[in-house]
Amino acid sequence: MVELTPGLLRYVSSRWGSDAPERLMDWRSEQIKHLARQRSSPPSASEVQTDLEDFNWYWNRVRYYTDSRHWRVEDYWATPVETLASEGADCEDYAIGKYFSLKAMGVPVQSLRITYVRALRWNQAHMVLAYYPTPDADPYILDNLNKSVERASDRTDLVPVYSFNDEDLWLPGVSAAGGKSNQIRLWRDLLDKMEKERTM
Repeated sequence: MVELTPGLLRYVSSRWGSDAPERLMDWRSEQIKHLARQRSSPPSASEVQTDLEDFNWYWNRVRYYTDSRHWRVEDYWATPVETLASEGADCEDYAIGKYFSLKAMGVPVQSLRITYVRALRWNQAHMVLAYYPTPDADPYILDNLNKSVERASDRTDLVPVYSFNDEDLWLPGVSAAGGKSNQIRLWRDLLDKMEKERTM
């Protein structure tokens, strides 16, 4: 869970307005609510499903903006703090916010993969979060284009290109990791920004 230090709250307030810290506090409250539901034993499948659906809904309510409009650059991966404080996101920002929210809930990173796909309906690149209950499972897809959390096998409109988490990088149809996520420059930049936020 992100630590909302006084320095971080002052920073977002000065950059995005006096109500920006409130949006971060709301995110923290949502995480605390979910943590309070968890017991000392691992969460049940239905509890995990509730977390998936809740955080899918939570992040999907952030307004959609293209990077060129919101950040004035072609491609920008925002930290969850930046996304909520600025009140704007595109597909990778939604996936990143969901990833770090579920990770903070104790969901193992081995179960989570940020997944770059081709969205056939719009014929464009897109990004979603995949949750794997077991390593070889048909994953659940958390997507800003779809209110429902559905199995990947039901999302025939999405064609996977590659996926990654904190540690590894996968290509479609290959069970073993094909590299390390630090090969992705925008992911490295994102983690650097998050580290700076932690030290404010």
